[in-house]
Amino acid sequence: MSNRSGRSRRLSRGDRRRNEKLARLRAVITRESAVLAFDLAADKQVCALTDQDSQVLARRTVTTKAWQLSEAVAWGLARAAEAGFASVVVACEPTGHRWRVLDQIAAEQGVRLVCVQPLLVHRAREAEDFTRNKNDDSDAMIIARLVTELRCYLPERAEPDWARLRHLGARRTRLVVEVGAGRQQTRDLLECAWPAALAAAADPLESKSWLAALTVVLDRVGASGDLSVIGRWGWARFAAAVRRELPAHGTSRWYSTIVRAVFDAATDPAAAGTGVLGQRAGALERVRFALADLAHARAEVTVVEERMVELLDDLGLTGLVTSMPGLSAVGAATILAETGDPTRFSSARALVKHAGLCPRDNASGAYQGKTGISGRGRPELRLAAWRAVFAALRHNAVVAARHAHLTGRPERRLTDAQARVAVAGSLLRQLHAVLTTGVPWNPAIAAGLTRPEQEVAAA
Repeated sequence: MSNRSGRSRRLSRGDRRRNEKLARLRAVITRESAVLAFDLAADKQVCALTDQDSQVLARRTVTTKAWQLSEAVAWGLARAAEAGFASVVVACEPTGHRWRVLDQIAAEQGVRLVCVQPLLVHRAREAEDFTRNKNDDSDAMIIARLVTELRCYLPERAEPDWARLRHLGARRTRLVVEVGAGRQQTRDLLECAWPAALAAAADPLESKSWLAALTVVLDRVGASGDLSVIGRWGWARFAAAVRRELPAHGTSRWYSTIVRAVFDAATDPAAAGTGVLGQRAGALERVRFALADLAHARAEVTVVEERMVELLDDLGLTGLVTSMPGLSAVGAATILAETGDPTRFSSARALVKHAGLCPRDNASGAYQGKTGISGRGRPELRLAAWRAVFAALRHNAVVAARHAHLTGRPERRLTDAQARVAVAGSLLRQLHAVLTTGVPWNPAIAAGLTRPEQEVAAA
């Protein structure tokens, strides 16, 4: 071909990795294998057996639970053998927990399970006949067709420790939401019924002295909402009660200025008279419930985080992850609970893509549109990486320099939020490199210095 009409190009890194992925899938989904696709539900399981051209060879519907599908898989193997196939590939959507049960059943039968993303099934359902027709039989056939087109993936089979870390991470995520909800509810109720109490500390819901003092006030006031009982009780008795309450909040030391401010907010007529008085009794009663829920959720978060760190120790990863300044063992465990074993990713870019933090191209010909992130993958992983950025910017000079470069360059300057997203992707890439190589974090390598520059920096 002449240079005028075009030129030869080498395969890109993306081409090579895509080819490798297809080769791995083709090693499982061979030409001699039929596809046994399941549309899983609670009590009704629909399966379709197809050939490599997605022609349906047999169908079956069974009314049973997912963990009772051994006989259905054996039926698929027998019907595939009758049609001249050497084996089958079991396929399904990875929804809920049922696909894990089916994966174990398939392994017991000596066959492999592949998964198809629900979004692909949704798009393919409309493309099938240009309608939005949906039923279990057609979904099973669509799953099988996507598998024959290699539009599927091999699911992760996590080791017990990694599986446990993921479950702990899921519980921590729920508890953190409960903590946030308890904080917000407490603040909203006090702003309505007794706003002066919130002015007693700069960050009241993080102050153990404030929490102890407010708990004492609410216990003493009860359901009446009458703050005057604190004044009749007196400062000495109030202070003694707060001291007794402090250990329940994880401390024995108080800040008398904050405790005194809460006492004044309850006893000073001007402060005690603020808020909607008609709502005070019921609102303060709800605040006491909210504080109890908040304390319980925070205690549970502590327990879960301790177990997650212990798992990191058992996996031998604590020293590696904490070698990155600004990344705590809890922060790393939260990220790894969402990623699973990082060695299962072929590259650091694959991990970033799994988090949905990879750039999304928007170009055609000479047009270059605005580029954002894909936003796909695991949202909780994206959130964990985003939260890790805040501590890293304060304690990691390399990360801070990267953020300053992205926000300070004259051309293509990024906003603070955009730069933090880019830094979150960088943290995931660095974490992947540290854990897959087993080498502690090196600031020179993280900064992208060449070998001679690293030697000069070390000298």
